[in-house]
This record gives sequence, C-alpha cells and structure tokens, in this order.
Amino acid sequence: MFKVTPNPPDTDPVSPYEPDSKKLNEAAERALDFHFPSNADIKATPRIRSSLFSVDPEATAETLAVYLVETLASVDVMVHQLVDHLEGESRYALLGISNSIMMAEITANRVLDRIDLSK
Repeated sequence: MFKVTPNPPDTDPVSPYEPDSKKLNEAAERALDFHFPSNADIKATPRIRSSLFSVDPEATAETLAVYLVETLASVDVMVHQLVDHLEGESRYALLGISNSIMMAEITANRVLDRIDLSK
C-alpha cells in the first residue's frame, strides 16, 4: 500500500513545539538574549579596572619578563606531572599544551635576552 506524503513533510519551520510555537520561540530567544549577551553588547560595556590583582606599575620590563619565565617554567612542571598519570588522547593533548608552554617560555627568554640592562 502506498501512502502519499509531501516531500518534504509539512512542518512548522519556527519550532517543533505545538501549539503556540512562535510564542515559545520568542520566549526562548528572550531568555537566550538575557543570559548570553551578544559580542556587541559585551564590547559596548565599559571595562572596569579591578584592583584585586594588579601588577606594580613601577615594575621594570626585566622584572616582568623574569616573572613570566618563572611562571611558565612552573606551569610546565605541573603539566608534566599530570602527563605521568594520563594515557591516550588526554596525554597527547596535555603534551601539546606543554609544547605551547615551552615555546612561550623560549620566547619570553628571548625577550629577556634583548632587554637593555644599561638603561
């Protein structure tokens, strides 16, 4: 027996919910807009400077670079300690992160090498 079915089947393009699918869709859009602001809304919000964590404005470039190198080295050690406890894809992902940290550390060391200490 052959059943006649429209191709594609007739459906409400707005939402799979019936009845009042347009109202549900509008409510869902309002909820999403409220909880997840757009990039334009985020960029339009003025940046408020936080004083919770701050870097001394009197710190020299050398001091900041040394701190950066030391922090990257510490993070790399922590990552390698975690790698020892993992296997498979998680291990490979963490090793990739470790390589990125190592590259950042090498770059920071190069910046530190170029700082003119005679000033």
